Amino acid sequence: MLNFLRSDLAQFTAYTPHSEETLEAAAPIHLDHLDTNESPFDLPEELKQKLAWTYQQEIAANRYPDGGHGALKRAIADYVNEAAGPLETPFNATNVSVGNGSDELIRSLLIATCLGGEGSVLVAEPTFSMYTILARTLGIPVVAVGRSTSTFEIDLEAAATALRQTQAPPIRVVFVVHPNSPTGNALTEREVTWLESLPENILVVVDEAYFEFHGSTLVNQVLQRSNWVVTRTFSKAFRLAAHRIGYAIAQPELIAYLEKVRLPYNLPSFTQAAALTALAHRQQLLQTIPGLLEQRSTLATALAQRPELQVWPSDANFIYVRLKAEVTKTPDAMLKTLCQQLKTQGSLIRHVSGGLRLTIGTPEENTRLLPRLEAALEQVFSRSHSC
Repeated sequence: MLNFLRSDLAQFTAYTPHSEETLEAAAPIHLDHLDTNESPFDLPEELKQKLAWTYQQEIAANRYPDGGHGALKRAIADYVNEAAGPLETPFNATNVSVGNGSDELIRSLLIATCLGGEGSVLVAEPTFSMYTILARTLGIPVVAVGRSTSTFEIDLEAAATALRQTQAPPIRVVFVVHPNSPTGNALTEREVTWLESLPENILVVVDEAYFEFHGSTLVNQVLQRSNWVVTRTFSKAFRLAAHRIGYAIAQPELIAYLEKVRLPYNLPSFTQAAALTALAHRQQLLQTIPGLLEQRSTLATALAQRPELQVWPSDANFIYVRLKAEVTKTPDAMLKTLCQQLKTQGSLIRHVSGGLRLTIGTPEENTRLLPRLEAALEQVFSRSHSC
């Protein structure tokens, strides 16, 4: 017993996206990683060689990295401006904060707003789990409301009630994902209107991790609202999940506070070089997106043919499905077994929030997944009927 630790930590579970048990159980089978929404494509070989040259010729391993991220912030601002379309006041480096993945930025936002009993956070579940995990590790209360079971739109009446009734401490941050994970639905006009109506003493965090797959952004809101921040990542469309790079876009005053609470030298020199290289070659890297969206449509159509599955439309690089209510009274147990069956065949998918989230892979990975999933479904349901 470590008596110096916080008592509530004993109730926490460490985040383990790929447990060693999972990987060992599947060995020596090649695993198709369709469970963490990464790009299925590595960086092109010529860009890897360029980065190798940069490391050898331009990075001194004995020196700290650029702690201000100046060049990277300017490049990110240029990309944000390009993707947002004509802006009356373009974004610049003062609108950008960079983190070791979006997780660090989420943590910094929580530290800057709610730490020390000053606030709680509001989430609509199911959604990205790290909002709740990071808040609770910091001792920050989390208020969760539900979503429509048919469309996964936020229960706005419940959210409004939570804002009125939560006072000790009051809600200071609302987290939303656009499009949402794991369900894949983008924010509706009604949801955006509600977010716009929130008072200035509540921070609105719009997570646009899947922006490049959807193409719609709310970043323009940042120019008009001091209590809005948009976060994005290089881990998805830009193929840099191994490098852990996220960024936040907000008005300069808020960015200045995020800079105060982030860790010093939080991005290694090689990571910054990778992000700058990706941005410089963004047209090349992002040209795979139309093909992934086509694969998403093909996979969704095939999944919808299965009578046991309910498939939702997706605006991201994954598909969310659940077992229909009439086919089983124990969906989570069956889905767990289903995932285990798929792992033994070489496909990793995510069992989350009462359903399955399937990342769109390469055409070859998607082609392998379908017969494996069909075989696993047949086996799971035949076993269920024999019990």
